[in-house]
Parts: sequence; C-alpha cells; structure tokens
Amino acid sequence: MPECPELHLAGRYINETCGGLVFEGGVQRSAVGRGPEVPFSSEAYKVTAASRGKELRLTLEPLGPGPSQALVFRFGMSGSFRLCDASSPPRHAHLRFFTRESPPRALCFVDPRRFGTWRLGEAWQPDRGPCVLLEYPAFRENVLSNLEDAAFDKPVCEALLNQKYFNGIGNYLRAEILYRAKIPPFEKARTVLEALKHREQNSSLTLSKKLKLKRDNPDLLELCHTVPMEVVAVDKNLFDPSDSDNYAAFKNWLQCYLVPGMSSLRDRNNRTIWFQGEPGPMAPKGQKSRKKHAHLKADPEAPTPMVTTRASKRRSGGAEEPPKPAVKEEEEKAAPDGPRKGRARGKKKVAAAPTLSEPDAPVRAKRNRTSARRGRGAAPAV
Repeated sequence: MPECPELHLAGRYINETCGGLVFEGGVQRSAVGRGPEVPFSSEAYKVTAASRGKELRLTLEPLGPGPSQALVFRFGMSGSFRLCDASSPPRHAHLRFFTRESPPRALCFVDPRRFGTWRLGEAWQPDRGPCVLLEYPAFRENVLSNLEDAAFDKPVCEALLNQKYFNGIGNYLRAEILYRAKIPPFEKARTVLEALKHREQNSSLTLSKKLKLKRDNPDLLELCHTVPMEVVAVDKNLFDPSDSDNYAAFKNWLQCYLVPGMSSLRDRNNRTIWFQGEPGPMAPKGQKSRKKHAHLKADPEAPTPMVTTRASKRRSGGAEEPPKPAVKEEEEKAAPDGPRKGRARGKKKVAAAPTLSEPDAPVRAKRNRTSARRGRGAAPAV
C-alpha cells in the first residue's frame, strides 16, 4: 500500500515530468473511478502536485483567466500516476489530463485495485495529523502532547497506523521502524512514548551530547521521520512506473518487512506485522508466530520431472508423485493427521515407496464403497 514516501515521490514525479508541459481541455473520468467528475476545462493550464502524509494534492492552474481547480487523492492499495501516450492509456487509468502536444499525452491516475479516491478542493483531510516526512516538529509535538488519548492504550504497532498521530505511516514502515528501534510490536504504545517523553524532559546532557545521541540512537518518533526519508533518498526514481528496477531496489532496502527469517502476527485489525524476537505482552492470544521462509531457486541442472498421464497411471496401477516443495512439506508436517475430506468413490490407493527393511504387505487394490466411506468419516447410507 502506498505510504508517505510513495505519495511524496509521486508528487515529485508529476512536477518533474509535467513541469514544462501545457495541458488543455477537460478532465476525463472512467466509468468505474471512485471519485467525482472534475468540473474543469481550460484552453491551457499547468499541473502541479504536493503531498502530505498519505494524501496528494493536484492543482490545475489556467494560464489565462479562470479559476484553478484542486483535487486531493488517496492512493488506496495500488494508486499511482503515469504520463503516457493519450492514444494508449493504461488499462486502469481512472482520471486523465491531456497535454497540448501533437500527438498528445495524458497524465493518468492509475489504480488497478480501485481503492484509491479523489475529492474536489484543496483542503487536506481534517482528522489527519502533521506529516511524519515534511512536518516533523509538529508531528512530534502532536504525539507527545496527547499521550492521554485512548489511541495509545493499544499496542504500539496498531497505534502507528493511526493517521491522527502518524500521518503517512503504513504497514511496511511500521515494521521497519519498530525493527530498527528494537521495540516489540505488541508493547503498549503509551509505555513506549511516556518513557521517551520522560527522558526528553529530564535529560541533563549537553546539547552536543543530545545531538550525538539523536544521531547514533534515534528514538521511535525520530525513526518515523528518518526511515521514510531513507526511502525517498534511495533513488528519486524508485517509484517511477517507467523504471523496471523499482521493486528490486525497494526490496533490497527492506530489513524486516517480508524479509526471510522474520516472524509475523496478525494485529487486532487483521493487519500483518513483521518483527524479530518476542512480540510483546499485548500480543493476540491463540496465535502462533509465523516465520518468513526464503524461496529456493530451482537448480537449472536438475533433471526435468516426467509427466505422467492418467492413461499411464491406469496401465501401471499407480505412479510415483514428484517431490513436493520444501514449504509444502512443512505445511503438511504441521497439519494434524486425520480423515481427509473429498470424494472417495472410484479412487485407488497408491502404494508409497517402501521405507522398511521388512517385506511389504500386499496392498488391496480396491475397497468396497462401504469401507471407503467409513474410513473417510462419511455418513452411513440411509
């Protein structure tokens, strides 16, 4: 899901690619776009963008007389902007702004999953706090002066998704921030932040030592600012849709989120949090932590498995199954032994390869229907 670095980079992408372009005409909306029609048209206008947290504001400014029009976007799960040929827009382009060129191009708001929205006007959403990326002093003050709020009764991993205080933080950022701060995700948020506030108010360190401590050991709120800044600094084109190496660069930057060896749990909002070590005292009861396993690449020199047709299975009376992936084997080991669901009729039992030194007992090729049903827990015939 796009978070504050993605929105910031999208705004930069628009300003850099469209800064020298002139647009004309009206704004075209798709039939399934999750936003209103844009009542704007001009013979010549400019497009500029600005971001704040998880919102991006687009301003359409006429070069001649006439009022400007602003739109505020939320990207949902998959929103982005692309500049492309007007004759061949992306499949999920839900809003299009056309350039005055020959041939014309279109700046498109693209959203395959259709969770993104836009609204008319220039005002930011009022219940969102200061941006963690661009308004850090106001963001820090807003959190530390409101610790009595019930939002901080929750685990810190859940509090970090509250946009009233952490505007711009999402799922991957909270995992990276807590991992670097070495804070268990299910520690109570108020406990973590009150300790930070107490240390800040009662520190007897000199200014130079405070700055050194801040640089070498940033606290949770500082990381809420510096970690998004890292994403922006990795590469200004990191989220440029025309760059095919975007996701690889982002994946290399991650230290915790979706990284093999890290554990994960579902929070009370059913969102997955990735972490290392103990989850903390407020971890949901009854859940087992799952670890991310690395996916092994196939050996290019390994022999290609034979494909067995159904006809050959009937002729041979059964075929040996190909080896299963390691992840599947682990899942099957974890599953309890018990009756399997499914249709039992007309199926033959396939003899597995012998593992004992004793002679194999003959396997009965067929079972009558009654015994097959009983062996699989089927209801008796009425």
